[in-house]
Amino acid sequence: MSRRQHTSELACIACDDLSEIGAGKEGWLVNTPNLLTALDTPSLALANRSIILILHWNDSADPSAYRRKIIPDLSPIEAEYISAIEWLVFDDIRVLAIGTSSGFLLIYSLKGDLIHKQLVDSGKIIKLRVRGRKKDLEEEASSEEVCVVMRSTVARFDGSDIESLLRRWFRERQSNFWDGRRDSENLGNSSGRLPYQLWNVSKYGACADAAITGLMPPPLMEVQSSQRYYCAVTIGDDAVISAYRLSENRSRSIVGAILSKVVPATFSTISSLSKMIWRSDTSPKKPEEKPQPLARALPLTCLKDHPRKGEKLTLSPSGTLAAITDSLGRILLLDTQALIVVRLWKGYRDASCLFVEMLVKKNSSATRFSSYAYEKSDYCLCLVIHAPRKEIVEVWQMRTGPLLLTIPFPKGGLILQPTYRFDSSQSSSSSYVPLEVFFLNGDSGQLSVLNRSLH
Repeated sequence: MSRRQHTSELACIACDDLSEIGAGKEGWLVNTPNLLTALDTPSLALANRSIILILHWNDSADPSAYRRKIIPDLSPIEAEYISAIEWLVFDDIRVLAIGTSSGFLLIYSLKGDLIHKQLVDSGKIIKLRVRGRKKDLEEEASSEEVCVVMRSTVARFDGSDIESLLRRWFRERQSNFWDGRRDSENLGNSSGRLPYQLWNVSKYGACADAAITGLMPPPLMEVQSSQRYYCAVTIGDDAVISAYRLSENRSRSIVGAILSKVVPATFSTISSLSKMIWRSDTSPKKPEEKPQPLARALPLTCLKDHPRKGEKLTLSPSGTLAAITDSLGRILLLDTQALIVVRLWKGYRDASCLFVEMLVKKNSSATRFSSYAYEKSDYCLCLVIHAPRKEIVEVWQMRTGPLLLTIPFPKGGLILQPTYRFDSSQSSSSSYVPLEVFFLNGDSGQLSVLNRSLH
């Protein structure tokens, strides 16, 4: 009886251009410093400190046939470098978001045009997270966002604001093309400033990673309003896990509300009087870009267990579960709503985790009819654990289910997941697309996907 294959090969990414980002020696994919990856099928972006290489493939094409190189405009004076990358996908629009060591968020088109540049906060951007939840029977409101993680702060950009900016930029670009204008630099600088919220989440120490898990109810005795509250989970060296309630407003006190109205009006009056008295010539100057004022972040809880340190964090599609790896080789499964650890694995040093949706139970309708379209209820949420020291990948059923699968996976490889896609359409006639996990073998360049069914 033949041995069942639990992965399907998709493509081989090996090409000469990979040498520019460190390829060419054994283990380059995991051992090259500052190497970043981002997947959006059928495209893979790899970046080092100054160069981004985009490889594209499909069922009938070699990824080396479509290669695009992006060299962002970074500041040599501040020794600025690329510190985070992620895809942004809005229906027919696909762009690449870049975070830098100086706190700037850059958005580039696939042709290498700078669409947007904005300072988020002073300091290094360590992670860009794209996630969302659609409005359905369980969710009263939709929430789609880009979360920017830094050592002491987290920022939230609303997905609709980014989509509006991108669609406006592409419309202007197309209009300029038909008018015969090719001034892409001015076009990229005319996109305006994206609104966002910024919170300080360093009360329990600097962050190694963080995520906004979703909406949460307001505090007790809080005046009801239309503003939203978010839950943020952080991990780091001082506190393995910390949680915060994030408010959209900077202050909710009466004194703060009065001062926010009175002080600007008073300052404006004094400024007008001073200009009438001293009519000094003021030459127009380009205003310096400043970070966003901090909104209110209320600490909820933290877990300190010296010398344990939090290393990596990954969220489930709903945001209700988070898998956290630490420096002692443990994996903690956190319920982000109750803020308690519901499961623990030991003996997984240097591990990485991703959530996946799989067909655990065989569906009788599917076996009877080949045209059966799977629904969301047919899939089961699982956790994929990559243990590089053991050279295996394990699949565990959530939340307290058994070990379903163990797959050999050699050293020098990574597990990847496509970015969340912002879909503006409310309904779709196609079948449900589950969350998938991909395997990238750095030494061979082989890219494969974990099969959805275990049977």
